[in-house]
Amino acid sequence: MIRHFAIALAVLTAPAALAQPTANDAELAVLAQQAREASGSPAVAVMLWQDGAVRIGVSGVRAEGSDVAVTPDDLWHIGSDTKAMTATLAARLVERGVISWDDTIGERLGDVVGEMNPAYTDLTFRHLFSHRAGLPANIGMVDMIRFQMEGTGGRPMPEQRLDYATRILRTAPAAEAGTEFLYSNAGYVVAGTMIEQATGESWEALMTREVFEPLGMETGGFGPPGRSDVLDQPRGHRSGMLGGLTAVPPGPRADNPPVLGPAGTVHVSLGDLGLYLAAHMAGDRGEGGDYLTAESWQTLHTPPFGGDYALGWGIQDGRLRHAGSNTMWFVQIVMDPQADRAVVIAFNDGRVDQVAPTMAPVFQALLAAPD
Repeated sequence: MIRHFAIALAVLTAPAALAQPTANDAELAVLAQQAREASGSPAVAVMLWQDGAVRIGVSGVRAEGSDVAVTPDDLWHIGSDTKAMTATLAARLVERGVISWDDTIGERLGDVVGEMNPAYTDLTFRHLFSHRAGLPANIGMVDMIRFQMEGTGGRPMPEQRLDYATRILRTAPAAEAGTEFLYSNAGYVVAGTMIEQATGESWEALMTREVFEPLGMETGGFGPPGRSDVLDQPRGHRSGMLGGLTAVPPGPRADNPPVLGPAGTVHVSLGDLGLYLAAHMAGDRGEGGDYLTAESWQTLHTPPFGGDYALGWGIQDGRLRHAGSNTMWFVQIVMDPQADRAVVIAFNDGRVDQVAPTMAPVFQALLAAPD
């Protein structure tokens, strides 16, 4: 009950808290600096949520070659960590009776897609959210480039996502549905399209209303954070043509096509991300309040077809985890619901081979060994 109260208080006071700059936690800043030095990344942030309180430590600069330091309140692109948010949105709509976990692709999209490969017709949200639908990982490169060029200046997102779903659902399966795990961004876009067709609203509008706002995530948004004309937020980085790193200012080249939203385009501050993770941990313990029922939390955190992947979360040693990257950022989340502890490490650097080996000391320092 104390934990539940602390989480509720954090959500209620979040707007006031955001009015004051968050202090750079000295202990966590040391861990961030060590990871930054080991990885060569421009900046690293470490967040620890424990028993209703959030601590954030940062080290480095917003862009390679600049002297503008990152701050604990900066925004980070979380990539595929967005997937669990899309599943959380679906749970809200399931509880309202708008959709069902067992709605099939055929029921939701059959009338608008046409010529769908029959292998996908009877697959459900459960298949899509657990990467068990057999869909290819991504749409073809030519189509990806076309969606990238269209971006937010083209057709409304629901129209683009229906186009994407139509194209991917006409392809042959890449794995056996229900039995084989195949990580698929395309599957989450199809699920997002099903939600948009059921509600008549865009995934972005629904995420804002059903996830960001009720959980107090005031900084939640989509695409690369910040403005292109001023260095007001961290920028993602990719390998330069002649080595080193190149900062990518906000714009079409700074993220995957926005049509991929349900699979991975959210940006958010680490403090607000902590509120979201706290809700998941409380729900996992049966202390989730009125945001979702205990049954919904259990559905989100239980692999529906066995294995170790639930609906947007990997499950290991009683912990929930996921990593996200759009190739220019990298954010790893690990939650221990029973300990009410979550740890996040974020890099404005998408070189997975460089950043991944530097994360272990952070998690070893901040997460006790599982029971």
